[in-house]
Amino acid sequence: MNPESTLAAIERVLADCGPVIVACSGGIDSLLLATIAHRRSPAATVVAHTVTPAVPGEGTGRVVTHAERHGWTLELVRSDEFEDERYLANPTDRCYFCKTNLYAAIAPLRHAGIARADAMMVSGANIDDLGEYRPGLDAAAEAGVRHPFVEAGVGKAGIRAVARHLGIVEAELPSSPCLASRLYTGTRVTEARLRSVEAGESVLRAEGFQIVRCRRRDAAAVVELPAGDRDRVTSALLDTVRSAMQAVDPDLVSLTLDDRPYRPGQAILHVSEGPHARSR
Repeated sequence: MNPESTLAAIERVLADCGPVIVACSGGIDSLLLATIAHRRSPAATVVAHTVTPAVPGEGTGRVVTHAERHGWTLELVRSDEFEDERYLANPTDRCYFCKTNLYAAIAPLRHAGIARADAMMVSGANIDDLGEYRPGLDAAAEAGVRHPFVEAGVGKAGIRAVARHLGIVEAELPSSPCLASRLYTGTRVTEARLRSVEAGESVLRAEGFQIVRCRRRDAAAVVELPAGDRDRVTSALLDTVRSAMQAVDPDLVSLTLDDRPYRPGQAILHVSEGPHARSR
């Protein structure tokens, strides 16, 4: 489909949803969904963004900027995953507990008079996500969340095409899941570890690397970069990244360039474990 047809398909799904609460992380998927929902019916759209150590500050900044620029009804909510030992233990299905807490924090907006009582929670999941290990989709199903991009048959390429069509500046924004996804399975989630990841990746992005991951396995960290970027990494740069991360988390001992190029999901180990695990 061309961007106009894709946009029309998404709008039809949103029309069927009625009033909506858009769960917006600050990535291009949820930013586009919030944009389309607000354009279609500003009075029936509430955008909800969770403020948590697992969400990079840049993501929050993007959501706030769009809300101020376009007049969104924005609610910043605090979810309770850092009070949930099941999340903090970082099992393979950590995302299930994260999303369960997220949707539990968003749902009360209906009863507080901020969103309509019949508002449908919607997410920016797309059809490309369906082929990946996404236990958060199970949490969404349990909370009655709908995924307009999935229902409209739209994937990442279609999302970027519509975003370009609408002039959204983040149309080419690289995918960047929550900071907790940088911790290897079983490495306990702590705010210091998440902030260290954010600090290290900020250094690398400032050097011109667009797709970067600083992974943590307890006191050790590895840098993942696409194959074409690996030869640009110097020992001096790694020292700078390590220093930035240690300034936030002194427990970090070592940092190396991973011996494998970047690919999604390398921090998830033993995906067959956990009640919400499924094969990839």
